Amino acid sequence: MFTRWLSRSPALRAALAIAFLAAAGYMPTASAVPAYARQTHQPCTSCHIGGFGPQLTPFGRLFKLGGYTMKAGDQSNLPLSAMLVESYTHTATSQPTPPANGFNNNNNLEMQQASIFVAGRLSDHIGMFGQATYSENGGQLGWDNTEVRYARTTMWSGHTLMWGITANNNPTLSDVFNTAPAWQYPYMSSNLAYGPPATPALYGAFAAQVVGVTAYSLIDNHWYVEGGAYRALSPAFLSDINVGYGGRISGLAPYARLAYTSPVKGGDFEIGTTFFDAHRGLPGTDAFGRPYAIPGPTDNFRDIGVDGSYQFLGTGKHIFTANASYIHEQQRLNATYASGGSSNLSNSVNALNLNGSYWYENTWGATAGLFRNTGSADALLYGSVNGSPDTNGGIVELNWNPFGKATSFDEPWINLRVGLQYTFYSKFEGARNNYDGTGRNASDNNTTYLYLWTAF
Repeated sequence: MFTRWLSRSPALRAALAIAFLAAAGYMPTASAVPAYARQTHQPCTSCHIGGFGPQLTPFGRLFKLGGYTMKAGDQSNLPLSAMLVESYTHTATSQPTPPANGFNNNNNLEMQQASIFVAGRLSDHIGMFGQATYSENGGQLGWDNTEVRYARTTMWSGHTLMWGITANNNPTLSDVFNTAPAWQYPYMSSNLAYGPPATPALYGAFAAQVVGVTAYSLIDNHWYVEGGAYRALSPAFLSDINVGYGGRISGLAPYARLAYTSPVKGGDFEIGTTFFDAHRGLPGTDAFGRPYAIPGPTDNFRDIGVDGSYQFLGTGKHIFTANASYIHEQQRLNATYASGGSSNLSNSVNALNLNGSYWYENTWGATAGLFRNTGSADALLYGSVNGSPDTNGGIVELNWNPFGKATSFDEPWINLRVGLQYTFYSKFEGARNNYDGTGRNASDNNTTYLYLWTAF
């Protein structure tokens, strides 16, 4: 209903876009994490491992499930925030062409991300996390991960229920575990380097292009259950808010999540499963160059995933975390195959991700991860020498977070992370050597990435 109103009302679309961008221009320098810390009077380390970034502690998960509404004291805090990411990207061998307009074939400095947030409590039971982002790669301000939550806690037949409803614009954004694609490691990575040519749709294929409503509940602090559906936003509305258009979901795309979590000595563990099923039409442009959905057959993407995680928090001096996720996607490419874009009518894509981290006093961190992306060979769809999307490798990263603790400088108004990350490939697009027919090897895409991530 909402998207029909938007599609029929250019004036409403324009008003929403103008209001959104005007609000973005007004917001002062601040950050999502410090905004929540000011609201709760808690240091950032209460909610985040490492004192910064999306990796949540058990307390942080409960704060999110509670609708971002927990607060301390009677003081009113303006729920406005901002962050800035400056980065440097170097690949082992220069890329054949610049990765984006205005950049070099190698050794690129970038203002990667400048984001503004509305983040915090709106009423006793309603809160939100809303983000708008500008990137030098693309040069536009558009909406980013955004959700609004309504949450309550009650008793039912002797069971404690924390339940709520969330409206959001990215499948898995609502999740509270760092095994979900929206919050999965790496938490920051280069947008000017090569990445896997194929991943399941849950890895951002519909991010910011849809709106969904899901209901969730945490039962007895153990069982997490969530279910709902997503539908497309109109191409015109997405154009108004500067979001790229990758095709339109046909009808509703159901989403479901089930996880079990429990405390163990010094920490907790989680094991879960995820389901998502979407039909998407092909994107096109009309005679005026505006995006629209091509009528006709649709491609179907059905994702089924399993995941697990473990955290050892101890006293906060030595912290260990481990995350594992595997997602299998079955594709039925009715639209792409009919248009000559794929060799196969049916394909599959799989993504396996493993990572572990160690943090010392939430200040010094080290992470190691492995990834393995595989799928059906399809010469037309992927275009590599052997038509394979198979890409394997790993990531190692060192971090320094000087702030975010109760004793930190100007806490909770400032936070900072310095990261040095190295990504290496043992296989790219199905081969170790000469994967593209021009002599380029998988190891040529190995990437050194240095970033400065600050929030206020």
